[in-house]
Amino acid sequence: MAVDVLCEVNNCKYWADGNKCDADRIYVVSHTGKQANKQEETDCKTFDPGI
Repeated sequence: MAVDVLCEVNNCKYWADGNKCDADRIYVVSHTGKQANKQEETDCKTFDPGI
């Protein structure tokens, strides 16, 4: 399992200094079903604007 998960979306409530994600878990989904062939076919469902 990854030790450091990086995130550049600094308006997410899980964003921490150094572009780190401090969420307990990360949930990523595919636009095309269960298998994604490219990065652009995925989204992070963990994102929360925290506002």
